[in-house]
Amino acid sequence: MQHLIVAPVVLPIAVCAVMLAFNERRRMLKRALSLATTAALMVIAALILWQADKTGVPQVYLLGNWSAPFGIVLVADRLSAMMLCLVSVLGFTALLYSFARWDRSGPRFHVLFLLLLAGVNGAFLTGDLFNLFVFFEVLLAASYGLILHGAGEERTRASLHYITINIATSLLFLIGVAMIYAVTGTLNMADLAARMATVPPEDLMLLEAGAAVLGIAFLVKSGIWPLSFWLVRTYAAAVPPVAAVFAVMTKVGIYIVLRLNSLLFGGAWAETAGFADNWLIWAGFATIAFGVLGILSARTLSRVAGHYVLVSSGTLLAVIGMGGLELTSAMLFYLVSSTLSVGALYLIIEPVERNADEDDIIPGLEEPVFDDEYTGAIEEEENEKGIVIPGSIAVLGGGFIFCTLLLAGLPPLSGFIAKFAIVDALFSGPVISAKAWILITLIILSGLTTLVALTRAGIDLIWTPAEDSPVHLNVTEIVPIGLLLAACLVSMILAGPIFSYMEAVAADLGDASLYIDAVMNAPRAGEPEMGEAL
Repeated sequence: MQHLIVAPVVLPIAVCAVMLAFNERRRMLKRALSLATTAALMVIAALILWQADKTGVPQVYLLGNWSAPFGIVLVADRLSAMMLCLVSVLGFTALLYSFARWDRSGPRFHVLFLLLLAGVNGAFLTGDLFNLFVFFEVLLAASYGLILHGAGEERTRASLHYITINIATSLLFLIGVAMIYAVTGTLNMADLAARMATVPPEDLMLLEAGAAVLGIAFLVKSGIWPLSFWLVRTYAAAVPPVAAVFAVMTKVGIYIVLRLNSLLFGGAWAETAGFADNWLIWAGFATIAFGVLGILSARTLSRVAGHYVLVSSGTLLAVIGMGGLELTSAMLFYLVSSTLSVGALYLIIEPVERNADEDDIIPGLEEPVFDDEYTGAIEEEENEKGIVIPGSIAVLGGGFIFCTLLLAGLPPLSGFIAKFAIVDALFSGPVISAKAWILITLIILSGLTTLVALTRAGIDLIWTPAEDSPVHLNVTEIVPIGLLLAACLVSMILAGPIFSYMEAVAADLGDASLYIDAVMNAPRAGEPEMGEAL
């Protein structure tokens, strides 16, 4: 079981190496390999989550059998296991959706998709900052190819902005890491947390400056305002399965902010306690407000979804800044629910806006140009339009209504439970602060504006009588949407056990010593664990 920790990184990379040996004409083989890989990642993530919850302590994997802080370590605790499950579910459904036609709109789609999953999984599992940078670059390199998938002028323009801003943030990442290493002499997160108490007072300013620079890099990737100018346009230009899996990429930045905030600035050391909390709170408020205005002014569903991603990121960051066990557990439930809901919305947008006589390429984008190898693979199924499913408008309408209720936070769905839990935690204190009232107001306003915008779009695109024939739907389009919505429904039904798990995650985050001891005292292979007789 201990080797499962490295599998979410090694497995997709190994399958990528195999698929690179085949050209694009072997599309069915690549589909089978990638689908089997993503299904295996779901099983592995579930096993890691079960193991982390059963043992109650972080599971540590020492690569090369080198102990921390000198070697590379992968750490699977309750938080990282939860994030692995989230990205594996979203990755499986988005990949299945791409089989309708999107995976043959450009070369090497499956290789890039699996590399993206490997990078995201590695970012959730890594135990040191340098390898976090490595995994970030892996997922970003794969995302550069995926955002260009399908060609087109608008997509190319948006991808250039996306690539430019991420190269700049990678530079900030390295600068922040260098400043932190100059002060502490380590990049292992557990060792770094253990050394915080020994940092001389005259070096604290340099340490906090390095953490601030590093934080800016993560906040850019999280879509924080005013550094979110790239997100909405980029996500709107991406093909639906790519946009859906990108919904979890902003959560990578959120995860790192939460992890480092709990380890380094969680209150264990008075000198650094609460560092940047106020900045996170007010930046979160501004991001929510900007997202609300964007939702009201958006003219397309894809832009509504992009601005809702900003609302979600702002809510999460504001709650991280406020802290507290109850707020953190409610925030984690909201993170899971909002990510699955936005992923489902991105998948359902394209069928809703599609007319029966449209081409396979998104309207407004140019036709992609390939060489003979790729053209032959596309022409093989150029007439594959899917079958007309009776009541397709009812299917799309029902799914769209479900997404609307989830994102707006109306009862009794998981979106409502998550927002209600956050509001309840804000009301639980003896005195309700002004910041709590602001966050409550913004949460209510964001739900109301989302309901208005999506209802208006649904009336215009689905329920208004039209002369066009019913939209053609493929089974591989309906099943992924249904799976994501079913996952949201399950999270509503099992809200009690899920909240118990989230409370355990929040308790782990509140006890930095648990993570530090697990990493720094992890036994090498062949050595007895602590407490065992030699």
